[in-house]
Amino acid sequence: MRKKIRSISCLSIACFILLGLFAVSIKVSGEAETEPGQNFLLITIDTLRADRLSCYDRTHVQTPNIDSLAQKGVLFSKAFANTPTTLPSHASILLGITPLHHGVHDNYNFIVLEEFLTLAEHLKNFGYSTGAIIGAHPLDSRFGLNQGFDAYDDEYDKLSSQKFAHGERWADDITKKAIEWLEDQDTPWFLWTHFYDPHEPYEPPEPFKTKYKARLYDGEVAFVDSELGKLLDYMKTKNLFKNTLIVLTSDHGESLEEHGEKTHGYFAYNSTIWVPLIFTAPNGGQKVVEQHVSHVDIFPTACDILKIPKPPFLQGISLMPALNGKNLPERLLYFESLYPFYSRGWAPLQGYISHKEKFIQSPIPELYNLEQDFQETNNIAVASHLGSHRKNLDVILQDQPRPEEKSLRKKVDRESLEKLRSLGYISEPYVSKKKTYGTQDDIKTLLPYHRRAENALSLHNSGNVDAGIQILKEILTERNDIDVAYIYLAGIYDATGKPAEALEVLQLGLKNLPSSYRILTPYVELLLKEGHNIEVIKIISAKNLLPMEHDSEIYIALAQAYGKEGDLDGAIAAYEKALTIDNEYTHIYTSLGEVYLSRYLKTKDRMSYSQSIDNFKTALELDPASAPAYSGLGDAYGQAGDLKGAISSWEKALELNPEQYLLNFNLGLAHFNSGNKTKALEYFNRLKESYYSQLPHQQKQALDDLIQRCKQEDLEN
Repeated sequence: MRKKIRSISCLSIACFILLGLFAVSIKVSGEAETEPGQNFLLITIDTLRADRLSCYDRTHVQTPNIDSLAQKGVLFSKAFANTPTTLPSHASILLGITPLHHGVHDNYNFIVLEEFLTLAEHLKNFGYSTGAIIGAHPLDSRFGLNQGFDAYDDEYDKLSSQKFAHGERWADDITKKAIEWLEDQDTPWFLWTHFYDPHEPYEPPEPFKTKYKARLYDGEVAFVDSELGKLLDYMKTKNLFKNTLIVLTSDHGESLEEHGEKTHGYFAYNSTIWVPLIFTAPNGGQKVVEQHVSHVDIFPTACDILKIPKPPFLQGISLMPALNGKNLPERLLYFESLYPFYSRGWAPLQGYISHKEKFIQSPIPELYNLEQDFQETNNIAVASHLGSHRKNLDVILQDQPRPEEKSLRKKVDRESLEKLRSLGYISEPYVSKKKTYGTQDDIKTLLPYHRRAENALSLHNSGNVDAGIQILKEILTERNDIDVAYIYLAGIYDATGKPAEALEVLQLGLKNLPSSYRILTPYVELLLKEGHNIEVIKIISAKNLLPMEHDSEIYIALAQAYGKEGDLDGAIAAYEKALTIDNEYTHIYTSLGEVYLSRYLKTKDRMSYSQSIDNFKTALELDPASAPAYSGLGDAYGQAGDLKGAISSWEKALELNPEQYLLNFNLGLAHFNSGNKTKALEYFNRLKESYYSQLPHQQKQALDDLIQRCKQEDLEN
């Protein structure tokens, strides 16, 4: 069971850390010089396109509750995110600086450093109570945005209405928790509510699922608007509007197949970086502002509205002039999409938006006239001189910290990776980067291959196996560097009973992409499953990929291979290596306990026995509900003749997992040997009733014999 981490200084998680910091970005401390006044409600809705709000565009979804905020406040019609990814976008909002400064570029490989001053910390310095209700794992406290919050509610695992087993909860939970938190406030407060629902997969509850059955994304938006209405109704009932600043935005949009992108995270077209932005302040007037603004402007503007000083390091500007009907200064708004760069090694994508134009720097550069072509359908870069645009971007980039790549390395957290994968974020950290990138490395070139591979997998899943295989083979004939094509093709072969062909494909993938950890891991898993233990040992021992230093699972696989080959010392060394990476992983301690017990049975070394017991107990300290750890502890006690300890441990294991049927035999035999034949008969009968048909013939005979002996002794007594 994961222990909740609240202090970033003691983090042991998956991340890169940006070490190059500007001195002006360091936290400031001190007592508030003024008394706090207005409250502040920040609403972020994940993956929300601006055109899905009816206050922006009435052709898709009616969003009356969000519209009501626009009707009372200022709607910015041209607001832009700095990145199309959740964590970096929220970092820009809450820090008031771009990803170039805060160094968070995707959802998996980075965290927000403690040295940065968050909006919550700044408001707390001026007497505000601070709370956050978080909708999904990409904003888990371990990634650093919890700094400055008195309460940071990211406890997904305790919710009854989760969408998934890990990492997301529905909008109704967010609203409920937000109202509960507000009920406890008696001083000026800052509350951040993060609604995640519009994110894929699109699964709105009823009645939205039926009403929007052909447009489930729109149904998600309508559901969030409905739940947000309940929060706004509560605020109206409590008369909070008269003293509360409300800011609503999204972290990024959603492509919905525009430009060939299904969701988000790859391109930086307006379908994913154009976001809604609404400011509703007490005594504020209703208006629409058409000037270009950015996420980083929220922090300084809130400070001005709340009448508290602005920190000196903010890169955004206050939008107060625009709120008062005046023009904002001309500037360049930086954006990036670096998830493909950091997770796959594709060419980086960066750019800026000016008053009329949008420049995208990549191997295939793009330039758009936003006044005439906001949907970015006509790339005019080929007909333009790009020198001035490249120079403008260079000026933006030159002032930024550029730490060495090796200084960014930090340990990968297994649990975070699992949860982010469950939400659709699959990163491969630390891929090999090229010194130069050509058109073949451009996202526009590579993403279509990934889409074709996904379609091939869909064909397989729908029963058209041969068609799926054919498409994947065609992809690999055209390009031998598309990692998912190898992985999907191998997966199809394995699923259709052709593990040898699957291994062949993955082996070829590693030959063509030797630094691909994404290919190495399924290759090792399949080798292990097929009993090629020596090959597992050879390949892991020979590989020296950076992710191996941060992935406990690869060393667990190595330990299992050693164990199956009878090399207990090798297995112990591999498990110990895994523990240096993840020392809170219950499974490793349980497995170590089993290996040490095997070594004790082989050598009768008392130290091995003690280490076995210690590891099982450590596993139970980390997870008191671990049935395997209790079962292993019972085995250890039983081998040492401690029947009382063995019975207690096995009973607990069986209580936690009643499907461990064979524990009934262990418990029956322990009670039999301790003289309690009545209790022994109870366990033997349970095993016979539930599992008898699956026992080998010899074990059936042994069980029948023990049952007969228990009954006979009962009769004699």
